[in-house]
Amino acid sequence: MSIMSYNGAAIIAMCGKNCVAIASDLRFGINQQQTTAVDMKKIYKIHDHLYVGLSGLATDQMTLAQRFKFRHNLYKLRENRDMQPETFANVVSNILYEKRFGPYYAEPVVAGLDADGNPYITGMDLIGAMASTDSFVVCGNNEESLFGVCESMYKPDLEPEELFEVIAQCILAGVNRDCLSGWGGVVHVISKDKLITRTLKGRMD
Repeated sequence: MSIMSYNGAAIIAMCGKNCVAIASDLRFGINQQQTTAVDMKKIYKIHDHLYVGLSGLATDQMTLAQRFKFRHNLYKLRENRDMQPETFANVVSNILYEKRFGPYYAEPVVAGLDADGNPYITGMDLIGAMASTDSFVVCGNNEESLFGVCESMYKPDLEPEELFEVIAQCILAGVNRDCLSGWGGVVHVISKDKLITRTLKGRMD
């Protein structure tokens, strides 16, 4: 058993037309057997236009989320402005690469809008190797299923409501084929002037 599968997770980020969406499941399991909680937070807000999703070992997820927020707060104090998504992704990559010989067991997905309202998403492995894209990024236990449904359903330049519908169907269909993640999900759709957050109901078995 991989330590990355110990708690279970599924995360998707998608680009739309001047908007970006990030979604995760809600299950928190232990040792691939016991479902301990069904309201596990896996997506963390850095600022209004920037979110990071973390899959992997739950303890490392929480440690990293605190470190990311701390680094952003330091940047904001010094620069008097919020961090751009690409800058933040490089900070995240740096934090992970620092510990490459004894890594954090977590894979981040960064999603946000830059100052001009353009979407930016990137995924990383556990030592911080970035994979930026302009379509979608997935991470978690069952990446194959998530990739499959995203490739089937994704279209470029979706409006916020359409993007929500697509990413919601992708996360629900993807976790359906994975016994380590599921129990509904949460979706954040970030656009320049508003944020939509909705909780999804899914199979509870």
